[in-house]
Amino acid sequence: MDSASLAEPSAVRYTPPTATSSFPPTSTSTSTFIFPTYTTFPPFYTLQPNHTTRARQLELWSTLITTYCAHHRIFRLALSSLPADLFSNQAIHRSLSPFDVRLVLDHLVKPESGPRIEWLPAAARGEQSSTCFVYWKLLGEWADVIYGWVDETGQKGGVLTIYELREGDAVRSKEWKDMDEVFLRKVLNVLVKRGKAQVFGQEENAGVKFF
Repeated sequence: MDSASLAEPSAVRYTPPTATSSFPPTSTSTSTFIFPTYTTFPPFYTLQPNHTTRARQLELWSTLITTYCAHHRIFRLALSSLPADLFSNQAIHRSLSPFDVRLVLDHLVKPESGPRIEWLPAAARGEQSSTCFVYWKLLGEWADVIYGWVDETGQKGGVLTIYELREGDAVRSKEWKDMDEVFLRKVLNVLVKRGKAQVFGQEENAGVKFF
């Protein structure tokens, strides 16, 4: 953002709303995502220098990113192909700079933020990662959801494949459908550590037995 924009009085006086003033939840990726009103304020797209203000601003960005990704069932973000409307508002001609996008995502990596973001290994040694998982549910929460479904459907003691858990007919209406396979294996690893599952094999047709 140019220096003139930073000099606007509104940017100086900007006070983000509290995190409780969030947008209405949406439940399906086919409906329109409702952006919160604070995304119409130009200063929202410039990280503020005041420590207290920035902390509240980052909290709002955290809520926006996780709720947006939950709505659209996005499990992975790539800096090279971010959703066009997530970090920008064309109606007011404002966008979060690429540098600040990374700062926001780095904030969500911190344990006190969940963490809600995990950067994936970079393509080459010495390079900075440009792709991350988005934990709009924490791994433990996903483990609870999937294990709850297994229990409710009477499949404890049986074996399901990774493919069935991701794309099978029985999970078509489930929020983890089409979950990234690496992401799903992280969730299953939580259940393995809890003694509630065992994974056989490494490919998509690998089996998972639930206890």
